[in-house]
Amino acid sequence: MESVELIDPTEKITPEIIKKRAVKGAAILTIRTILMQTVAFFANVLLTVFLEPSQYGVFFLVSAVINFLTYFSDIGFAAALIQKKENLTATELKTIFTTQQALVLILIIIIYITTPLIKNIYHLNIEAMYLLWALALSLFLSSLKIIPSVLMERRLEFNKLIIPQLIETVLFNVVVVFLAWKNFGINSFTIAVLVRGFAGLLATYFIQPWIPALSFSKEALKSILKFGIPYQINTMLAMIKDDGMTLYLGSILGPSGIGLLAWAQKWAFAPLRFFMDQVIKVSFPAFSRLQDNEKELSGAVSKSILYICLLVFPSLVMLLILAPSFVKVIPKYYKWSPALIALALLAINSALAAITTPITNTLNAIGKISVTFKFMIMWTVLTWVFVPFLALKFGVNGAAFGFTLVGLSSIIALILALKFVHLNYLQIIGKPLIVSTILGISVFIIKSLIPISPVQIISMIIGGSFVYVISIALIEPKIFDILRLKKNV
Repeated sequence: MESVELIDPTEKITPEIIKKRAVKGAAILTIRTILMQTVAFFANVLLTVFLEPSQYGVFFLVSAVINFLTYFSDIGFAAALIQKKENLTATELKTIFTTQQALVLILIIIIYITTPLIKNIYHLNIEAMYLLWALALSLFLSSLKIIPSVLMERRLEFNKLIIPQLIETVLFNVVVVFLAWKNFGINSFTIAVLVRGFAGLLATYFIQPWIPALSFSKEALKSILKFGIPYQINTMLAMIKDDGMTLYLGSILGPSGIGLLAWAQKWAFAPLRFFMDQVIKVSFPAFSRLQDNEKELSGAVSKSILYICLLVFPSLVMLLILAPSFVKVIPKYYKWSPALIALALLAINSALAAITTPITNTLNAIGKISVTFKFMIMWTVLTWVFVPFLALKFGVNGAAFGFTLVGLSSIIALILALKFVHLNYLQIIGKPLIVSTILGISVFIIKSLIPISPVQIISMIIGGSFVYVISIALIEPKIFDILRLKKNV
């Protein structure tokens, strides 16, 4: 197969260059995340004001249907291309593109044929069906971006990669909030999904030109599938554990119950989306290229988890203390108060994920896909054992408690992972726990001194932020160097 050195020069990158680009990439993705999450935060607040829990639940449920089916349209192509040590060839790129499109088109046909069945199972109206079809079309548009996105990610060119993502996020949230305000209901999501899909596709090809071409090589596909299939099996298990469970819970809890659970999950995992995702995005290609350097890899993984936890743990503490006041102070927001217990339970799960997700991501990056496969089997089985049973017995809170029990089993994974990556968990997690405890006590004192009001909320945010900065400065001042890009990841 022909060489494509100009397409993919990443195999020449040294460990030092990798770390520098990883730091730069993490900074760029942090800026992206701040912008995207700020937009998404205010959009979510407005949506939960304009929409009823049942409408919010329909979007969550229909999205889960698409996410469930999406896993059958991929065989881990993108991850395999990114993780591959050797040069990519033009034949490989064309083969993967062709295979991906064929799978997606088959999936879209399946979605169209099974629409009546999906409608009957979840008692969805015609507006929900339009949303389903819009999400199916967006899946096709997204699949067209796979090769340009992989090329940018292999080069760690996140300065380019973030532009389509920012465009998609801003357009989606602006459109959906405006239409929800105008009482478009579920159709707000349908229109916003289509706008996002077309805008993201055009932006991606403008930034990273690549001429789509259809071709197929059995040898090229086989070389990619060696990593892709095990990776996708893991992803499929995660889908069965998460989206599959959401679909099942939809039949137990109904649209309103799913809406409450979705609200709790959205906020409980917001710190992960805000602080962890960009690190994961950068670390997978970076760690893949450090997989033969055990010392550098262990140090990078340890620092990644430490700084993720220093940001995620205190955020969860602030969230849990602030949430009860928010639902009482914000007009039309009290309808979400039944989900506060679920929020607290899922926050525990979120804290554990801040540790386990970077580790499983690292194991995948160094080719230990069989290890993460065993972890995923364990979590999937436990999810389907505990969550449905507790949801039937105790509703939304029971489902949340079931997810938390599954999260606690991550301790087993953390212990077993030490066979492959040297980590000192006490050193990594100790400082974040100290900072979070100091922050929690301080904010709780402020809350107890001021009656529930906007003034109380503002005081807790300002006071908590001040205590957090002081605590970090005393306990782990190096985090400020990381944020200023003066140290390595």
